[in-house]
Amino acid sequence: MAVAGSNRHGDSDPPAPGGPNGPNGRPGTGGRLNFVIKSDLIEGREVQRQILQEVESCGYTGGNFFAINLSLEEALVNAIKHGNRLDPQKLVRVEATITSREVEIFIEDEGPGFDRSSVPDPTAVENLEKCSGRGILLIEAYMTHVTWDRGGRRLRMVKINEPESHPQKR
Repeated sequence: MAVAGSNRHGDSDPPAPGGPNGPNGRPGTGGRLNFVIKSDLIEGREVQRQILQEVESCGYTGGNFFAINLSLEEALVNAIKHGNRLDPQKLVRVEATITSREVEIFIEDEGPGFDRSSVPDPTAVENLEKCSGRGILLIEAYMTHVTWDRGGRRLRMVKINEPESHPQKR
């Protein structure tokens, strides 16, 4: 399945077809990926797969990779399901800039938006047993920087590729 409007932008040569290559056709060189998709969870998963392929090729592992994977999945589901309410006429725009040092992802939906300060706290006693409502908390906990703008319709999240701390072997 092809994702509508996917496009990579790099510094020089176009990417080699297929495989986990950066914008110059070499593994791990980073770049910018742009997507415009319908409000469809399957298309969202394909966007996630392509972004994570590039993230992995740029050397993200362990907790850094996990943080991006989880946050990206939560953000895409939120935009498609809660923002656009699964309306196939509404689009989701995703832009990811990936380097070996940092991943920056913008996700924007065409929904009504929301006020971040009015989202219920999922750690409040009355919300602990609810089956949903933790996505924003997870995104904000795992990413290095998170901002919401355009009335809550656009999310910017950044993850710095921090060195993994490994316990000393004894």
